Amino acid sequence: MGRQRGGADAAASVDERTCASCGRRIEWRAKWARDWDAVRHCSDACRRRGVRAVDRQLEEEIRALLAQRAACATICPSEAARRIGGDDRWRELMEPARRAARRLVAAGEVEITQRGQVVDPSTAKGPIRIRRAPR
Repeated sequence: MGRQRGGADAAASVDERTCASCGRRIEWRAKWARDWDAVRHCSDACRRRGVRAVDRQLEEEIRALLAQRAACATICPSEAARRIGGDDRWRELMEPARRAARRLVAAGEVEITQRGQVVDPSTAKGPIRIRRAPR
């Protein structure tokens, strides 16, 4: 059986896409060669998790918080998590808030920054800030 795509050139020629659940970049894998167009999630865990109602609420809250601020102002994902989860549940909503921010980056609505510099949301570790994407 012949190879449909080969080696390092294959990964470079495949269109970039992001996971529908976590918003991270999906890395092309040879085992997905036949059905690459149908791949929507980066892992089985993301496929199982999907995007829940609370995830959509966090996206909306991020948009609302940014709309209340100056165009160049930033917010912390914890602000959205606190508004949705209150004082009791906000910590457990921190990773979902970061996922929501990554999905908004993929949609071109926001940017994720660290120390004032835009960073790749797929690889950013540590504290992040969210700001509106320039128009």
